[in-house]
Amino acid sequence: MTRPPRRRRRRWLRWTGRAILGVLGAIVLAVGAAVLWLRTGLPSYDGTLAVAGIEAPVEIVRDRNAVPHIRAASLADAYRALGVVHAQDRLWQMETMRRAGAGRLAEIAGPPALRADRIMRTLGLYALAEESLSHLSPEARGLIEAYTQGVNAYLAVHRGPWPIEFYLARIRPEPWRAADTLVWGRVMALRLTGNWRDEVLRARFAERLTPRQIADLWPRNGNEAPTTLSARPPGPGEAATLRALAGAFPDTLAPTSASNSWAIAGTQSATGKPLLANDPHLGFSAPGIWYLARLSVPGLDLAGATTPGVPIMILGHNGRIAWALTTTDSDTQDLYWEKTEGLADGHYLTPDGPRPFETRSETIKVRGEPDQVLAVRHTRHGPVISDLDPSLVPSGRVVALGWTGLRADDRTPEAMLGINRATDWSSFRDALRLYTAPQQNITYADTAGNIGFIAPGRVPIRRSGRGLEPAPGWTDTHGWSGMIPFDELPQAFNPPAGRIVNANHRIVPDHYPYWLGDGWAEPYRARRIHALLDSRESHDAAGFAVMQSDAITLAAAELVPRLTRTEGFEGRAAAAVARLRQWDFAATRDRAEPLIFTAWLRELGRALYADELGPLFRDYWDLRPGVLLHMLAERPEWCDDVTTPEREDCAGRVQIALDRALDDLAARFGDDMSRWRWGTAHTARFRHSVFGFIPVLRDLVDIRVETDGDAFTINRGGTPIARDRNPFEHVHGAGFRAVYDLADLGRSVFTVATGQSGSVFSRHYDDLTVGWRDGRTITIPLDAAAARKDAIGVLVLSPAGP
Repeated sequence: MTRPPRRRRRRWLRWTGRAILGVLGAIVLAVGAAVLWLRTGLPSYDGTLAVAGIEAPVEIVRDRNAVPHIRAASLADAYRALGVVHAQDRLWQMETMRRAGAGRLAEIAGPPALRADRIMRTLGLYALAEESLSHLSPEARGLIEAYTQGVNAYLAVHRGPWPIEFYLARIRPEPWRAADTLVWGRVMALRLTGNWRDEVLRARFAERLTPRQIADLWPRNGNEAPTTLSARPPGPGEAATLRALAGAFPDTLAPTSASNSWAIAGTQSATGKPLLANDPHLGFSAPGIWYLARLSVPGLDLAGATTPGVPIMILGHNGRIAWALTTTDSDTQDLYWEKTEGLADGHYLTPDGPRPFETRSETIKVRGEPDQVLAVRHTRHGPVISDLDPSLVPSGRVVALGWTGLRADDRTPEAMLGINRATDWSSFRDALRLYTAPQQNITYADTAGNIGFIAPGRVPIRRSGRGLEPAPGWTDTHGWSGMIPFDELPQAFNPPAGRIVNANHRIVPDHYPYWLGDGWAEPYRARRIHALLDSRESHDAAGFAVMQSDAITLAAAELVPRLTRTEGFEGRAAAAVARLRQWDFAATRDRAEPLIFTAWLRELGRALYADELGPLFRDYWDLRPGVLLHMLAERPEWCDDVTTPEREDCAGRVQIALDRALDDLAARFGDDMSRWRWGTAHTARFRHSVFGFIPVLRDLVDIRVETDGDAFTINRGGTPIARDRNPFEHVHGAGFRAVYDLADLGRSVFTVATGQSGSVFSRHYDDLTVGWRDGRTITIPLDAAAARKDAIGVLVLSPAGP
């Protein structure tokens, strides 16, 4: 008898459902098994590990925050152990760092990484790192080699799976090399130095603007017109080269200026000894760039922030002195037009006549595609960076980059190793004589009660001009005659005011005899720090930590009264203005006012200068309160929209900007202004280097947290306002904070933005993030018993047998 069709369908559906469930179950089991297997690759923080190169047993105590406390009999062994713990916790980060510096990212990431690789190969940073090793002293070279031994010893004894990213990239860790360590400083110098971009932008503006208008866009120059060169619009071939240069470098290498440090003498502290605060600001990533550690050897106790791949306490203290870094933003780069027109192939013009380019060939491996061969040319000034765009038609001119960071004799790593062991201002200062790039503002304090400041680094002395635009390279008129002598660099020791404050603002007075640059940050953060220091007669470390989380925006305090005094706001705009007039200028995440103000500032830039800049607008667009105030108060010509026949005034442009800002916010967050929150838009995102670019997985792995602050608060929250998507996202800020108490350095407090581990499977991947957001801190005690309290593991490294 034939089975009814309906029963057959039901049976088929049951079997199909069971099969689907079985497949899904198998997938879940497979994924679960894979995760469990990968978790077995998490490092062991307990036990004993035989390590080649170790000369005597080394103890590594991981405290409850996974901060390693390394106790060794010698500094070389301490650095070997640091190599081990860096590799345990951040091996993939170390791998991507060295590949970035060597121009080898395309090997694992394919064509999207090719542009970055071409830049690194053109600049030759890895080759310079290899060459610079021979310029280091035997002692410094030995310490870097000891660290290298530690990393490789861990790679040799590691058992179990590698971090998951290696399997996704289909590679295995290669042995670590000393040049892998040295290239990190080169890459960081590139990221912290970018005045060549302003040179290109100024030159491109000369196609559209008058010298006076160009000066308006950099009002810190005053109203003086740029040099004669800047008034000359680039020729057709030069214009194409400048356009190509503007897009040649990826955003990841774009500099962003922000960091804070301040110190007070003991006369202003509750303990009678100095206090020093520091929070350097960089782009966010997961894991973050910083890794906390303590290294203890006889006569030396280092604690603070390292970066994986480098055996240096970059920020921290050594039991006797403490130091803090901020970026100087000095002008250490120049672009030069090199003339090839009318010369034999492969030659460029110099004051002594034609000279052949130095050339080399670089082969870049690209995953999934044939190798690419890059021809690199070099002039007496530096590498030809206009060759980065292979589509450029030869125009008789090329552009070379002169930069102090391209010196083979750069001994900056040795300088940093030296300050790690300095005992007083004199030895600290002497160590920095070897420092080359990038120029940094370094604030100092010691247990003897002294404070100091110095901005070490090689800064060129130009024969003429200020290096504001690309200069003719075929003469020596715009060349460098030398470097600012070390003893004449900006520096101070125990200043009469009893305090030192730097927030990337201008560090020298008008009478300083050398040109350092004009890329200073606007002084809002510095003013706020001074105001808070003035508000009390005596300070302590806890108060300094609170200051680091301060979210009062003096930019809003200056602009809001100016913007809201305009009459004629109606409806929704009037409601927004009423809110801003009542605002206390605290840029906290639960408020609507910071969002309204930032959106208004964003649109005001568009309203005032987008018409004049045309296609160059987005290259310049940023939150620029100083520029906007200058235009509104002193140069109202900018308020006229040059694309219309009518004559617009500033009041009208201010209102239009607010209306556009409110339209934009309503489209993003709804019409109800009372429900708008700064934190909804201003979320700090720490993107994973691999999973952060994969849909669904990025939502599981990227670290996100709502934050306070804006681009001008001490607790800085930099935003990419030129982006159409998420323009208020918090992408740049203080990934590390520290307050050093020179009365008892064991009471110093620290925090990092993510966690100690780079593994997404570790509980220490993001366990410090919320505390970082909320201003909570941790200590790195100098007492061995305190370090062992609540420790999560004790690992002993022992010498490996023959």
